Amino acid sequence: MGRVLTHPATPTGGRTAGPPVRVLIVDDSASMRRLIRLGLDSDDRIEIVAEAASAQEARMAIKQHAPDVITLDIEMPGMDGLEFLERIMRARPMPVIMISSMTSAGSQAALRALALGAVDCVEKPRFGMARQTFGDLREKIVIAASARVRGEQQARARPAAPEPLAGDWNGKRILIGASTGGVEAIETVLASFPADCPPTLITQHMPAPFLAGFAARLGGLVAPQVRLARTGDRLRRGHVFIAPGGATHLAIDPGGETLRLLAGPKQSGHRPSVDVLFESAIGDAGRTIAVLLTGMGRDGAEQMKALRQAGARCIAQDRASSVVYGMPRVACELGAAEAALPLEKIARHVLNLAAEAAA
Repeated sequence: MGRVLTHPATPTGGRTAGPPVRVLIVDDSASMRRLIRLGLDSDDRIEIVAEAASAQEARMAIKQHAPDVITLDIEMPGMDGLEFLERIMRARPMPVIMISSMTSAGSQAALRALALGAVDCVEKPRFGMARQTFGDLREKIVIAASARVRGEQQARARPAAPEPLAGDWNGKRILIGASTGGVEAIETVLASFPADCPPTLITQHMPAPFLAGFAARLGGLVAPQVRLARTGDRLRRGHVFIAPGGATHLAIDPGGETLRLLAGPKQSGHRPSVDVLFESAIGDAGRTIAVLLTGMGRDGAEQMKALRQAGARCIAQDRASSVVYGMPRVACELGAAEAALPLEKIARHVLNLAAEAAA
């Protein structure tokens, strides 16, 4: 199984050079475990310390090897991955990456896992697409080793009901960017939004099938109407638009009143990209509130700085509440964010900004 390392990961927005990340692979399929191992063994940043075919074996392996990160199959006989994840987060919170199919059911299960505290999800490896799959998995494992994971006892309290705006809506739109840890963060922010919230646009780094499920999940949890954005959609109160991803980025049309989906290459390593969304609002920055939530990298930070310089109000999530303090950290270092706030305070703050009287 390889040697067991005991050095902790460095708790930063990205992992610094040091001992490999200790990984436990949990999957009931021996062939899938072998495929995952082959995909990870080539990366000297990663050390596979054990494999497990069931939740019971996984519990024993966690006690014996104290892994830094677990890869966990969602679909397993007996105790499935979601139930086991819940138990991990109650008893011994640690970074978990879920391995999911890209089916509709698989995507919904993956989103549930992210809401329960999983750091990230990847598509179940398939023959013929292993290079891309394992490239994603390797990077997510390294990022996950530095993530701040909360247990059930640390879960954030959600507001019982959204509060109305503190005053009349001043016409400002809310633009939100997020990556790793963003599912829970976005749910927390939108849980405080009233049914007549300002028009809100969200770019979250996830595969397109997950984003479709994410929009559907949010629609059943929060007061505003939530759906995937389409070209020509009008920015209206009470509506939250999610970038659909796939081959497109989400942007505001130059006229400032409608949305458009832009086909094109990845920007800042992502599609959909927060940079593209933020850049599209620079021409109407005075009506813009930009928010950067938890995530690895710097997507959105440079264009947030441009937005702020053009007159937008710009907020970043603080270090303590971020799962991965990457994107908001860069925004703060660049002077792009006027304030760094705990996640629980962001919704009320931006809603107040959207109700301020014009100076």
